[in-house]
Amino acid sequence: MNDVSLTVRLIGAEGPRLFARTALERAQRMFPDVDVAGASAPMPASGRVVLMRADHVLDDALVGPLSAASDLALSSSNTSGIAAIVVDATRANQQQALLDGTPNDCARAGLAVAAPQHLAGAYRARLRNRVPPYALSTRAMAPREVERVMYDATYKGITDIVTKYVWPTPAFFVTRWCAAARITPNAVTVVSFLCVLAATALFASGWYLPGLLAAWAMCFLDTVDGKLARVTLTASKLGDVLDHGTDLLHPPFWWYAWYAGLGPANPPYMDVAVWIVIAGYVLGRAQEGLFLATFRFEMFGWRPLDARSRLITARRNPNLLLLSVATLAGRPDLGLAAVAAWTLLCLAFHGVRIAQAFVTRATGRAVTSFLADA
Repeated sequence: MNDVSLTVRLIGAEGPRLFARTALERAQRMFPDVDVAGASAPMPASGRVVLMRADHVLDDALVGPLSAASDLALSSSNTSGIAAIVVDATRANQQQALLDGTPNDCARAGLAVAAPQHLAGAYRARLRNRVPPYALSTRAMAPREVERVMYDATYKGITDIVTKYVWPTPAFFVTRWCAAARITPNAVTVVSFLCVLAATALFASGWYLPGLLAAWAMCFLDTVDGKLARVTLTASKLGDVLDHGTDLLHPPFWWYAWYAGLGPANPPYMDVAVWIVIAGYVLGRAQEGLFLATFRFEMFGWRPLDARSRLITARRNPNLLLLSVATLAGRPDLGLAAVAAWTLLCLAFHGVRIAQAFVTRATGRAVTSFLADA
């Protein structure tokens, strides 16, 4: 349902496009159920108006607080000025000049003044990170620097070692290129899924090196599609289902295909190893689901130790690292055995941590994420 009590107007000249989107495009996606237009559009006769400087980019985490606010001025993150104000429609034309003023000017006009980090919290539960929200002047920083701030805010804080330390920079440039080419996140997800199929077929045929190239391409694109959706505000329910559905379902098929590619001369322990890996994946997901259902946040966000364990726990990318090293050494069979052993160790570790969380709660202490605690 449209919020008829709220209107958004962009005031002033726009700054440079960011991720190939204009300020108006971004604002319209940030406030999808609201009348959003440039300064040339008439002001509404009633309700509240969010007046945003067209040369600023606002974190979408600020949408909720701004939508609920009245008589508020939002200060800029990288200048001494104002990024947006929320005022009654009857005073909008008169008070829009405050966007060229200072926080003190706004305070004297009767507006409460808030910095972005005070208006919305830094903790982003879905991304498991703490990134202060921003309201950045696109004229006070180079466009690429602004885009990097936007991109970094969309990056998961707790993830595996490859995604955290290897992918960020190349994925940033590929995300920028996809945005400029108007390639949708769903299109990237489809290519990623094709890489899943290619890797599965190649593993099953014993073509491990080409299969690993396809698998790593999939992992890289799995980073790009989410970042592209967030920085361009083009996330969709279908894309979310395609992305997370692919992530959830494909690993067991890869591990069994790897086993099948070893051929009929497998040593007996390979039969055991493959089922440990597959069953361990299911049990690992069940452990995460149990923790989430019980404590209402993800297991890897409990304490810093759990966040560090996520870097190397037996999930897709760490497993692929083990398989890649073993394949380059000429022993793909030992790679699968190593993944099985690592899976058992990780299951045991997380089992202990889950038990400790239950004990903590049983003794009357709160079990909360250290990110939220901060």
